[in-house]
Amino acid sequence: MSSTKLAIGIVGLPNVGKSTLFNALTRKKVDISNYPFCTIEPNIGVVEVPDERLTKLTVFSHSKKVVPAIVEFVDIAGLVKGAAEGEGLGNKFLTHIKEVDAIAHVVRIFENSDITHVSGAPNPISDIGVIEYELILKDLEIIQKRIESIERDVRAKKKGAKEEKILLMQLEQGFKDGKRAAQIEINRSDHQYPAIQSLQLLTEKPIIYVFNASEEQIKQNWKPDNALLKQIGTAQWVAISAKIESELSECSVEEKKEFLSELGLPQSGLDELINVGYKTLNLMTFLTTGEDETRAWTIPIGSSAPRAGRAIHSDFEEKFIRAEVINWQKLLEAGSWTNARERGWLRTEGKTYTVQDGDVIEFKI
Repeated sequence: MSSTKLAIGIVGLPNVGKSTLFNALTRKKVDISNYPFCTIEPNIGVVEVPDERLTKLTVFSHSKKVVPAIVEFVDIAGLVKGAAEGEGLGNKFLTHIKEVDAIAHVVRIFENSDITHVSGAPNPISDIGVIEYELILKDLEIIQKRIESIERDVRAKKKGAKEEKILLMQLEQGFKDGKRAAQIEINRSDHQYPAIQSLQLLTEKPIIYVFNASEEQIKQNWKPDNALLKQIGTAQWVAISAKIESELSECSVEEKKEFLSELGLPQSGLDELINVGYKTLNLMTFLTTGEDETRAWTIPIGSSAPRAGRAIHSDFEEKFIRAEVINWQKLLEAGSWTNARERGWLRTEGKTYTVQDGDVIEFKI
């Protein structure tokens, strides 16, 4: 299967609510058999992407099966100061982050004297700094190992080695200055940059800050102050209560709606986190529907019709002829495929068509 899947690594200091959050996530039951590319380990939780369109299209098509898009959440052990040097289990788990698309950094902002904080009391700015420093140290180690190995290629005058070394040295200096890879100014259009990308630097990955709040803070619509906003820069953030999410994960659909209504929340924090993950990574969803199944497919925003077809199978990209496309709401409004076709709402699109979020597509190969 060639479907794009979203993988988010959850990091944070010990006792910030990572485990509570992760356990709430993994209580969401997903039929793993639908996802042959998933190797489920104890520290991976597979979560459905909330999508009302699927429910409505399933009823429309009388589908036997519904297959939502999914997000993999990877639980990285609580990092402590010195993790990059191997303190605790940090070094082992830092390598796990290399496999994810984005990092969800859980930061505790609630006060609770019964839950010990590694530094005595929560200090979001300081706590973010500790984790960021460990990730930078790990990247510095990766870069320095690469510099050592490329020295031989430079001496042998191997093509591109000298240019790659220049990029590596710029990154090394940036890390020593305490910058994340994403903040270091280097020539990312350089033809040697793909070699740098292959190193999967941790601080090059997008970060979503997950501020773990108390129920009271959530009710009061907590937002970061200016100092904290300055610390996180342009990164996306969400404020959620791991405690509330844990309770919600044990509720029925109706109980969940009632609970969220009482709290004055339009959606759960976990649903918001998933949506922010899609936004951060510029991903969107197109849909296929029929009697056999209704399914959501995750693709990058701006994908052409053949690129979207690749999500289903590589043949759909390579042998693409055309696609029949209709917006999901228009299909429901038409009431049937026949009506949609008669009204001219079902369009035939070629290779240059840019797929839109919510398109229902039938590929012709």
